[in-house]
Amino acid sequence: MGTAPPVAEASGIVKRFDSTVALHHAGITVHQGQTHALVGRNGAGKSTLVSILTGLQAPDEGTVAFSGVPAPRLSHRDAWRQRVACVYQKSTIIPELTVAENLFLHRLDRTSLGLVRWGGVRRKARELLEKWSVDVDVRRPAGELNVEQRQFLEIARALSFGARFIILDEPTAQLDAAAINRLFTRIRDLQQQDVTFLFISHHLQEVYDICDTVTVFRDARHIVTAPVNELPRAELVAAMTGEAAAAGRAAVRPAPPGEAPDVLTVSGLGLNGYYQDVTFRIRAGEIVGLAGAASSGRTEVAETAAGLHHADSGTVEIAGTRPRPGSVPAALAAGVGFVPQDRHYQGYVGQMSIADNSTLTIPRRIGTRGFIRTRRKNDIARSMIDNLAIKTPGPELPVAGLSGGNQQKVVMARALAGNPELLVLITPTAGVDVRSKEFLLGKAEETSATGTAVLLASDELDDLRICDRVLVMVQGRVVAEMPRGWNDHELVAAMEGVDLNA
Repeated sequence: MGTAPPVAEASGIVKRFDSTVALHHAGITVHQGQTHALVGRNGAGKSTLVSILTGLQAPDEGTVAFSGVPAPRLSHRDAWRQRVACVYQKSTIIPELTVAENLFLHRLDRTSLGLVRWGGVRRKARELLEKWSVDVDVRRPAGELNVEQRQFLEIARALSFGARFIILDEPTAQLDAAAINRLFTRIRDLQQQDVTFLFISHHLQEVYDICDTVTVFRDARHIVTAPVNELPRAELVAAMTGEAAAAGRAAVRPAPPGEAPDVLTVSGLGLNGYYQDVTFRIRAGEIVGLAGAASSGRTEVAETAAGLHHADSGTVEIAGTRPRPGSVPAALAAGVGFVPQDRHYQGYVGQMSIADNSTLTIPRRIGTRGFIRTRRKNDIARSMIDNLAIKTPGPELPVAGLSGGNQQKVVMARALAGNPELLVLITPTAGVDVRSKEFLLGKAEETSATGTAVLLASDELDDLRICDRVLVMVQGRVVAEMPRGWNDHELVAAMEGVDLNA
């Protein structure tokens, strides 16, 4: 590296969104030819830093420089593209266009009459892909490419603007083992050509497989930067979780009796592209966690139990019955209550009232023959408002008018309205304040004490602490089971696919 300035350097970055501090005097320094990892738990500030490094947002404080030169103004998009590019987990390739059209979108060669020189465009595309060793037919519609090919196409497009600093955001999330190995080979080849990478991944083992240096963010702050070969796995996990996390939340709820019947039985469950051969049971009164990174399959398994997906193989049995696969009404009829991952898009109808939202799953209790008894509906809603301490002047208020924590309580009220045999919760405390988080987790514990089985899918440690046991998923498979009283370091390492004894 010599004395060359860093390819990218962010210093003293502060970024606020209203009252939320997304980055607090954070920074990173990436040197030429490196593959530099950026890791941290959800909410650590990684995505915000990427948006600042790519010119999508300006920091409130701090500086960004490329090769020792201050970053361009945000309005100078071409200048940013010549310095940095990001290949996101969600592809930005337009499937209806050909490979050549995607490579040179908005910069197609034209004649004096404004007509596109298609022969020249295809020739330049072939030359570009050959230079960067991407074997794809430039005439082929991009929608026919697989995930791996689309990633290589995006890398080639980024390099075509002149950028030699590429950010890879969860690049392996949708790749199988063979494709991951090919990606890593391509990264090493490009490193030899002085291309520099910032590698963001939830799979910490990949940090040790491909990266030279690692930076850890936690709670919007920079924690440590070190050569990968000088940072043991246990210390990396400790930097991500923090010393204070080890104490955890005291478990006060008694374990369910050993003779309690099984409420949920999942046998050999598989859904192509998401999870394989998943088997477990949950007894009445038991809380079982499904933990793992975003691409682990934990969310999809929980959604399958709630009737959102039709598994390709295996069975789901709820309270002695097998509801029709992929049917939410059948799951509800079998006794499932469900709090989905995203309350805004899946959890409630914003312009409908609290009463309407909280009784959506129990139409037979509030009317007959298609007619709703408004007084009955409002009485049930008031009872749930009291039970879940929802702050509202009355059941008629639209849910959109509530705070985030109270909106989530409405979603929980709907899940509990039918007195479920099985309560399925997916990241139930996402985006709520501390008091609402404690309340919602306490309500899950209270519900389990009545004999309801609870399946809780999350990667938040505070959520998982209420569980009697936690099943850890990595790349679509259950790889470990942690009994109550687990250690933060061990659980996070298992979720990230790291062997602390290696």
